[in-house]
Amino acid sequence: MNIIDREGYFQVKVREIFTSIQGESSYSGIPCTFIRMTGCNLRCSYCDTTYAYYDGRELSEEDIIGEARRADINIVEITGGEPLLQKEVFHLIKKLLDEDYKVLIETNGSMNIKDVDKRAVVILDIKTPGSGMSEKMDLSNLKNIKSTDEIKFVVTNRTDYEWSKDIIHKYNLINKCRLLLSPAYGSLPPEDLARWMIEDRLKARLNLQLHKYIFGSDKKRI
Repeated sequence: MNIIDREGYFQVKVREIFTSIQGESSYSGIPCTFIRMTGCNLRCSYCDTTYAYYDGRELSEEDIIGEARRADINIVEITGGEPLLQKEVFHLIKKLLDEDYKVLIETNGSMNIKDVDKRAVVILDIKTPGSGMSEKMDLSNLKNIKSTDEIKFVVTNRTDYEWSKDIIHKYNLINKCRLLLSPAYGSLPPEDLARWMIEDRLKARLNLQLHKYIFGSDKKRI
């Protein structure tokens, strides 16, 4: 059932809203307002946002858009947890886009993206075997990826890297969208992943968690 407040706005459960530097994706380094939704259906081995599994506040779309206006930054990322677990998020995405925000959606690869507003940028995280969640992926999403979207693989070891390459080639992803390969923080040295990508001439972007190098591994905001 959709949750609607007395003014007729949809409500969603939000863990936090904050402004920081975008740490990942091809938007890395750009100031961004983050809307982190509560709840996740996966339990990845390297998860760094376990606090988003629970708690949070029920906020209306107008509350959230008001926070975005006060931040006065044009880029907004809706993340989690897993934001697409809450069906009301699809309407929130539309409302933010209608307000002329650049909207990024970070989603964990298990939820179908076909109903996400096509104006938004989907950052689809395909879970590798090292995450423990690779069997939960909805690979039908790869049919709905746009050229402006991005696909991310978090790599914990060489096996994950080879697995990611197989997915990239099997689904011809190099010609579909931007590709990101991330070393799992604290598990795989970035120089190892960089070397493998160079040796293979892999047409993808090395994706480091820039915010962790700037603010530290346990901090997310300025």
